[in-house]
Amino acid sequence: MSRPPWYVLASAALVGCSGPPPTTPPSPSASVQAAPAPPEKLSARQILERATPAIVTVLTPRGLGTGFVVKPEGWIATNLHVVAGASAFKVVMADESTHDVVEVMGYDDKRDLVLLRIEAKALPTLTLGKADDVKPGDPVVAIGHPMGLQDTVSDGLISGKRVIDPELTVLQISAPIAPGSSGGPLFNDRGEVVGVAAAVSRRGQNLNFGIPIDYLEELLARAAPMSVADFIDQLEDLAPKPLPRVQRDIPRHDLWLLSGCAKEDLILVGATIQQAIEVGAPLYNEGNFSACFHIYEGASLDLDRRLPQRCPGPKKALGDGRRKAAKLDDPAAQAWAMRDAFDGLLEVITRKLTGEPSP
Repeated sequence: MSRPPWYVLASAALVGCSGPPPTTPPSPSASVQAAPAPPEKLSARQILERATPAIVTVLTPRGLGTGFVVKPEGWIATNLHVVAGASAFKVVMADESTHDVVEVMGYDDKRDLVLLRIEAKALPTLTLGKADDVKPGDPVVAIGHPMGLQDTVSDGLISGKRVIDPELTVLQISAPIAPGSSGGPLFNDRGEVVGVAAAVSRRGQNLNFGIPIDYLEELLARAAPMSVADFIDQLEDLAPKPLPRVQRDIPRHDLWLLSGCAKEDLILVGATIQQAIEVGAPLYNEGNFSACFHIYEGASLDLDRRLPQRCPGPKKALGDGRRKAAKLDDPAAQAWAMRDAFDGLLEVITRKLTGEPSP
C-alpha cells in the first residue's frame, strides 16, 4: 500500500538590510555550534554479538519459539502463540541453562504478545527503540532460532506498515523469518529493538511481519502478574469459536475480462491475491474476521492503484467484490465476499495462462 507523501516545509529567517552593523562581530564559537554526532550504526554482525546474551529459546511440549530479555529480573518477551495451548513452558538462556517459567506478567491477545518471568537476577537486556521512528526503506535485522537453529541472523528492509485493524498495525519486513523465530527481536541499525517477529507467509516472498515494539512497551507498563495455571485457564476462554458456515458465490468470468492485460499484469494480480490469502486466511481461522477482511480489501485497493489502464477487467472484478462487501454488516461475510472475488479472478487467470478455453 502506498504511503502519503511527507512534505517538508523549510522556513528562513529574514535579516534586515538597513541599520548599523554590530560593533563586535560574533566569534565563530558563539555563532556556530557543532551538530551532535549521529548515533553509531552497527552491522548485523555487531548487533548479533551484542544481543546474543539476551536472546532466549522458549520451549513447550508442542515446539519452540524465540524470546528476549526485557528486564534483568527475568522478564522475557515473546509471541503469545508460541506458548498458547501448552501446559508448561521453559526458557533456555544463551548459556544453555534451562529455567521454568514461574509467572506470566501479562499478555495481549490482540497483538500476539506475552511477558513471561523466570527466577533470575541481573540478566542482560536489550534496548527498546521506538517503532514510530521506523520508516519504509530503513534497514532491519532479525535474530531468532528458525527450525531450532541457535542465534540465526538475517537482515533486510522495512517494506511498510500495514494497518490490520484499528487496534493493530504491523511492520512488513523483507528480512526472512522462519518457524522458530517467532517472538524474536527485530533491530534497527543502532541495535535497538523496534519490533517482535510474529508471522511469515509460507509460500509467498517478502511477507514477513513484526509487532511494533510500542505495543510491548504498553504491555510492560500495565503488567499484571498471574500464575501459569491461571494464564492457561484464561487462554482456554480465548480459544477460537466455531467458524460460521458460509455459502460461496464465486463468479465465473469469461476470458474477455482479461482483455488488454499483459502477462506481467496477470502475474501481479495472482501473486498479490495469493499473498493476501496467505496472510488473511490464518487470521480468519483464528476468528479475527475483521482483520482478514481488511487484508483482502487492502490488497484489492493496492491492485486498483498498481494495475495499468490497459488492464481494467481485474479492477472491475475486485471493485464488484468491494461493493458487495460494503453492503454487508458481518465482517466474516465481508471477508468471504472478497475471497469469492479473489478466487474468481484466480480461476480465470489460470485458464488464460494455461490456454484453457472459456466455458
